[in-house]
Amino acid sequence: MCRVSAVVSLLPISCLATPIYEHPWHARRAYVTPEELQPSYDFVIAGGGLAGLVLASRLSEDANTTVLVIEAGPTGDDVRSRIDTPVIAYFNGLMRSQYDWQHITTPQPNLNNRNISWPGGKVLGGSSAMNGMYMVRPSAVELNTMAKVLGDMDGAAAWGWDGMYNAMKMSETFTPPSAEIQSEGNILYNAASHGTSGPIHTTFAGFVLPLFGQWGATLGNLGVDVTSDADSGEGWGAFVSTSAINPSNWTRSYSKSAYIDPLPPRANLHIMTNQTVTRLIFDNSAGTLKATAVEYANNGYQTKPWPTVGVNKEVVVTGGPVGSPNILMQSGVGPADKLKAAGVEVAYALPGVGQHVQDHLSTQVIFRTTAQTTAQLYAAGAINGTSNPIASFVNSAIAYTNITDLLGDYASAFQQEVIANMSASTNDRALNPSSDPTVTKGYQAIYQATVDTMLTPAGQVELLLAMTGTSAGQDTFAVQAGLQHPFSTGELYIATPNPFDYPVINPNYFSHQADVALLREGIKLARKVGQTQPISTFVTAEVSPGPDVQTDEQVDAWLRGVVSTEFHPSCTCAMLPLDQGGVVDAKLKVYGLANVRVADSSVFPLSFAAHLMAPTYGLAEQAAMIIKSQYNGTPSPAALQTATATASSQPTGTSNNDNKPSSGFKLAALPSLPIAFAVVLTFLVPAVLL
Repeated sequence: MCRVSAVVSLLPISCLATPIYEHPWHARRAYVTPEELQPSYDFVIAGGGLAGLVLASRLSEDANTTVLVIEAGPTGDDVRSRIDTPVIAYFNGLMRSQYDWQHITTPQPNLNNRNISWPGGKVLGGSSAMNGMYMVRPSAVELNTMAKVLGDMDGAAAWGWDGMYNAMKMSETFTPPSAEIQSEGNILYNAASHGTSGPIHTTFAGFVLPLFGQWGATLGNLGVDVTSDADSGEGWGAFVSTSAINPSNWTRSYSKSAYIDPLPPRANLHIMTNQTVTRLIFDNSAGTLKATAVEYANNGYQTKPWPTVGVNKEVVVTGGPVGSPNILMQSGVGPADKLKAAGVEVAYALPGVGQHVQDHLSTQVIFRTTAQTTAQLYAAGAINGTSNPIASFVNSAIAYTNITDLLGDYASAFQQEVIANMSASTNDRALNPSSDPTVTKGYQAIYQATVDTMLTPAGQVELLLAMTGTSAGQDTFAVQAGLQHPFSTGELYIATPNPFDYPVINPNYFSHQADVALLREGIKLARKVGQTQPISTFVTAEVSPGPDVQTDEQVDAWLRGVVSTEFHPSCTCAMLPLDQGGVVDAKLKVYGLANVRVADSSVFPLSFAAHLMAPTYGLAEQAAMIIKSQYNGTPSPAALQTATATASSQPTGTSNNDNKPSSGFKLAALPSLPIAFAVVLTFLVPAVLL
């Protein structure tokens, strides 16, 4: 085990003395009350979460542009030690507190009618202030599939691998691990795949436990590839993920600490907390709905009429996968039948709002162990102090297992079975809740895209090594399994005209049998991890599901009683063509609205084998560039990718993929064109899985 003294000796004394993230100008940050608001702003950002703060920082770089952020939660400064200390997310984080939205799903019929908790950050920084800090990128095949689904839409070129790779890479400042940590954790990485000057700090934990370092060898013994570079487009196999941690003081790096706190005072940027966006106010005098004001209220305690603030240019909705569709529907934009049933006047019928809900469903196999766990260290009081490397230990050993890892020779036949069920699934209201033909067409497009990626090396089930203890005791660890590309999709909709009433969330978990089969195989593989050397050396017994659960039928029944969210919901304001139930176009503009965009994880049209924080930072950076290109004349991400594609189409004598791990899957050449403004979030939440 890595000695704390050895780790500490690698850091300058000045770094160890650094208190929890503070800046001398922090007290002068432009936080405002409703009484201090200007009458109007160029851009009003509805939601101060991960994406919202990225946009606030980027758009306010232009001193001639005024920006207002409206956030329902507080600043979080009063619980900053709980936010900043990485391991606290696993023991005393913000989940189930006033800083958590605490959403909950409807009873899920395929999960024994259980309601599933959907946490989310209700605080500046959103879920980036409370999640498990995984910085895991989607693979190139997934992002290129997303761009393909967009077809020939104007701006679609921004959303393939090349554009998103640049945005994610330029979002970060990566610090390699010390030689000791790298050796003890068996950590493989390629520094060239990471950024060097972005706001978000990424690194590996400054402390390693003995069992942790056996992850790659164990997965390799099970036939799962061990990757030396998970961040350059081939993010499958076993690896140790980077985490959003600042190694100068071992604190969480999140959108507030990275994009807002370091800024010098900006007179053109105002941030208003503890105020909820209730709806957008539209004007239709020009024949097109234009947002002219944003209504807000102090958590419902004010007497109507609620106050408004004017909009000069645009509203950017960044409420996340629950908040963004909720804001649109409360504003009268969404499925007409749902709006009328809720008592909301229809301003613009957009049937895809709240549809295509996708989420990673997961559970875990628990083992009793002789190895030391973080839970034991925490209970013993060994994890304390604001610059303690032990306090930076988070769960980050990961593996994305593909369909061959899971099903072996049966993989191709399984894919064909799923394809054969496509027509029936598309028209099954239990699988596709909307009867709108455009949403149905979109469901089929997403289904087809998911099928098309099944036989690629991309992961279908994610395995995670959880060393932070379980409900079975401090002397346990878990191997978690999470479904990554669900065929089960659901819906989210409002039930009342009160914006403070939570929306109805129905993910339709396990409505497609393929999801049950894939997660079952993932659990089987997770069990094998505990039975395989060298990890098996540390195992004394399997606690759950235990020896009484062996057959496929028994595993399926057990799954229905224990699975829960992996905290990665998305797709509720899907970026798709309008005739496929899309909500936003490839420039993130809401269909039918002149000046409203959505820019958060709700716009991804399909699920990724990844955690959502890294791609959401990328999306937010792309969104800022798209907006700046319209108003400031700077290049758009799509234009940059088109220029890159044109240049790279010329014959060359070398390939820039030579540093990638060998595999049978080839990627397009990665562009080296620098992107001005680039610096790039999941609805990620504070639990062991995130």
